[in-house]
Amino acid sequence: MLLLAYSSLTLGLASPAALAQSQSQLQSQSAEAAAATQGNVLELAENAPDRHVVVRGDTLWGISGMFLKQPWRWPEIWRLNKAQIKDPHWIYPGQIVYLDRSGDQPRLRIGTPVASGPAKVSPKVYAEDNLAAIPSIPQKIIEPFLVQPRVIEAGQLDGAPRIVATQEDRVVVGTGDLAYVTGLQSKQPNWLIYRPGQALIDPEDGQVLGYEAFYLGSARLVREGEPATLEITRVAQEIMRDDRIVPAPLPELINYVPHAPEVPIRSHVMSVYGGVAEGASYSIVTLSRGALEGMEVGHVLALSRTGARVMNRFQDQQESYQLPDERYGLAFVFRVFEHVAYALVMNVNRPVIVGDLAATP
Repeated sequence: MLLLAYSSLTLGLASPAALAQSQSQLQSQSAEAAAATQGNVLELAENAPDRHVVVRGDTLWGISGMFLKQPWRWPEIWRLNKAQIKDPHWIYPGQIVYLDRSGDQPRLRIGTPVASGPAKVSPKVYAEDNLAAIPSIPQKIIEPFLVQPRVIEAGQLDGAPRIVATQEDRVVVGTGDLAYVTGLQSKQPNWLIYRPGQALIDPEDGQVLGYEAFYLGSARLVREGEPATLEITRVAQEIMRDDRIVPAPLPELINYVPHAPEVPIRSHVMSVYGGVAEGASYSIVTLSRGALEGMEVGHVLALSRTGARVMNRFQDQQESYQLPDERYGLAFVFRVFEHVAYALVMNVNRPVIVGDLAATP
């Protein structure tokens, strides 16, 4: 079983040799995928605007949906290379995105208006920090999930520092209360509190790919020692004795351009974060494929549900029919490990449930 976790201090990603072998296999498949999509005409969204003025709060996903029926084909309408896909810090509030329909295929440009004729592209230097560039998806929604949810191996939290006592011997502690922790070796000021959670099981073969640690809250170091003293700074769920703590990593800015996988990917929803039975738009789900299967940050996957097999009696005859799979939405991958990924559910018209398919669109 693989070691998977969010903290850069504990993250167990694939070895360079394993990744190199995997990448070699993926590259051999990419030519087929490219050939399959070559010649496909980009379909513009109904009532696609001729231009859009970028405003604060826009996302690459939202803008792509204004212009394209298939938002995952965003890199094609921009004619982006791989480097630009992975580092799209080039669209800022105040810029104007133009739809150029003059060629065989539509394309988007950034420029300034001209009194007559087509848009004229005018390069402009923006002195703003990269954080001012518009993100791929709503950053505030996924930000907590970049540092809080964890996917771990069975028993991994057993060696983590542990709460052994609470202020005034309370059963449950709240914000501002003190907790006493044994095994705290680091002087790092900020910590996250966890409890082992549910197993993440691949619906396809029943294999346990990891365990989802349940995020309980946050704390800061007040006094070193054995035990050390921590103050609870945030409570998401009840915090009690024997809960475990891990260092709090800094959140990353996830800003890849939405794009379809270059190789076929077929994964399944293993859980909806929070332990709920169903998810909706902007829910977080775990998927049963990761870096070793070609998954990467920024991938857009189509969500679908396998059609049921139905029985019917007609004229004293028993009939059996396999209904077709029903596609109902999209998911944006924002965190990837060896065999597991986290994705943000986008644009769904029915609930997401465990076992649903998430595959190359």
